[in-house]
Amino acid sequence: MIRRFPILIATLGAVLFSCSDETTVYEDPNNRDNLRLESNETLLENSVLYDKAGVLDILDEATITGKYASSAKAQPAGDYPLTLVAQVDVPSFQGGENLTASHVAVEGDYAYVSYNTVDASFVGAVDIINVKNPRNPKVSSRLYYTNADINAIAHDNGYVYLAGGVDSELSVTATANSFVAKIYAPDGRFDLDAGITYGFQDGYNATDVEVVSDKVIVTSGQQGFVRVYNKSDLSTVVEAPYADLRAVAANESNIAVLDASEGVSILDQSLNSIKDIAIDSDFGENTKRTLDFYGPNVIVSEGSKGAGVYNGSTGDFVEYIPILLNPETVDAADVVTNAVATNDNVLLMANGGAGLCLSEDKENADTSLVGIIQLEGSINFVASKDDYIFAASGLEGLQIIKLNRPDESLVARCSNLNGYSGSSNLNVDSGSTQSYRGSKRFFDFDVYGELLLCGSWTVRNQVVIHENALFEMNGHFAVARNSRRGDVTVKSGATLRIEGNLTIYGDLILEDGASVEFIGENNAVNIFGSVTRTGDTTVTGTFLDVRGKF
Repeated sequence: MIRRFPILIATLGAVLFSCSDETTVYEDPNNRDNLRLESNETLLENSVLYDKAGVLDILDEATITGKYASSAKAQPAGDYPLTLVAQVDVPSFQGGENLTASHVAVEGDYAYVSYNTVDASFVGAVDIINVKNPRNPKVSSRLYYTNADINAIAHDNGYVYLAGGVDSELSVTATANSFVAKIYAPDGRFDLDAGITYGFQDGYNATDVEVVSDKVIVTSGQQGFVRVYNKSDLSTVVEAPYADLRAVAANESNIAVLDASEGVSILDQSLNSIKDIAIDSDFGENTKRTLDFYGPNVIVSEGSKGAGVYNGSTGDFVEYIPILLNPETVDAADVVTNAVATNDNVLLMANGGAGLCLSEDKENADTSLVGIIQLEGSINFVASKDDYIFAASGLEGLQIIKLNRPDESLVARCSNLNGYSGSSNLNVDSGSTQSYRGSKRFFDFDVYGELLLCGSWTVRNQVVIHENALFEMNGHFAVARNSRRGDVTVKSGATLRIEGNLTIYGDLILEDGASVEFIGENNAVNIFGSVTRTGDTTVTGTFLDVRGKF
């Protein structure tokens, strides 16, 4: 949540005005009483958690309403075989024990995460997380603000941009309450010796920041402004007043702002109004809301209504995407859409205590609800890029999710196979030969005959390849999760043949006479349990043993 009260920015007593009275430069790198870099590399390394990593369930509407409650066997295999790669724990330090993840930006090989405080204190932090190797994310740099919340974050060309607030009554140098900060962070590490540039603007608190071309665009809520800054020195280019701004989205042509008192305004680069879209939703007081361009449309997080979709040119209402309620008891005040994100045909809604909702945009049809991704924590913000989802989950920190989309080349190679459309409990009988392509979620998985799967697949529980059976996989295959482990058992005389990536949140058990064969050169096996080999077993081929279990 974004508070309406102003906050004190770190070390503002040591700043010096530039030629513009809205821009200051943090000059003394040795005066860091309220600004600190984490220097303990072991602490940063241990901030990445795998306790809950693994296969994710998705609760669809039929499951929530109890359609499949009587028998999981009646449920078809689900789409979107997602896995939780890892979590990044919320920073904690003396005086900053109640931080929550508020925003995330993804750029290149890094994810940038901001944190603010849920109570009356004003404390924040910023993480830079190296996600170049998705199997092994690392926190490369962490910055603590001991008297400032950080509400939004962006990155561009080696610099991190933060949006937050300053109490101008407690600072002799700040000209207004809201601020934007520009910090040099080459190669995923903050460089405070290069100085920090701040820009100030009216409004109780800066709510969002966007960087486009040579501009930095910042919104501030409660009698604030949308202001365009020059990216090089944060000098003011142009601004426009609004009553209660919550968010900004921008592309090379237009700027969109969300005013909780009126709706959405589409602006040109000079902040002249092109189109106003009136929205009468209750956006709540001082709460985080976002908007984004979505093809020809604008999609808006509208609190308890879910997400609203509007035509960006005409302003016409297109559709509402409602909040799909989690069957767990959730406080009604926390069932709100805080943020939305898109990735190709996937739409993600950060629905607070109601979880992270996944929908898909089907051509010439309304958006179709898929279900709620089973994550813990209140989902405050979501971003998605390439094959990954990054969810800022309040006290649960950042959660990194892999979509596990099949590679295009893999899809082409498997195009002659039929797509799988059967039960979520897969059972291949003895003497039967089956082969499928696609991407599905299974509950249980038993092979007595011969099976080829081509694509991306997850199994919630366990996998058993029975005596003298054959299971061949081409693509991605993940089993269980760290908090609910499941094994892959290859029984006597059976063969597991792998071309691609195998992840097991449990043990790989090879009985006497069992074989594991890796085909090709680009294979990886990531086993979180152990490898147990009984009697005469065979493992052949080339593969990356991610955790050194063989």
